[in-house]
Amino acid sequence: QVQLVESGGGSVQAGGSLRLSCAASGYTSSGYCMGWFRQAPGKEHEGVAVMHTRGGSAVYADSVKGRFTISQGNSENTLYLQMHSLKPEDTAMYRCAAYSAPLGCALVVGWYKYWGQGTQVTVSS
Repeated sequence: QVQLVESGGGSVQAGGSLRLSCAASGYTSSGYCMGWFRQAPGKEHEGVAVMHTRGGSAVYADSVKGRFTISQGNSENTLYLQMHSLKPEDTAMYRCAAYSAPLGCALVVGWYKYWGQGTQVTVSS
């Protein structure tokens, strides 16, 4: 069973930075799409950034391009989201997600089978 555990959320002022981490366990496939999604109160899940564990280009939401960077740790079991120039509209519960895939990832919520519990990010103006 794949398990994902996020950490690193918190409260910052606008313009600040945070780094989120996602620790994965239970991977049995040779490749996964992993990524970050967020959900603000009263809104649907929004894709933030995704990438494949084998590498390749990441996919970002337009709203975070140039400010957020998704990356992998030394193993495919760790995923990061470095967030700079945070805005109040970035406030949300951020969740790590994954699904087994040979290649090609996208910001499609329904494709992701495994989800973490989430970590809260709050940006004040």
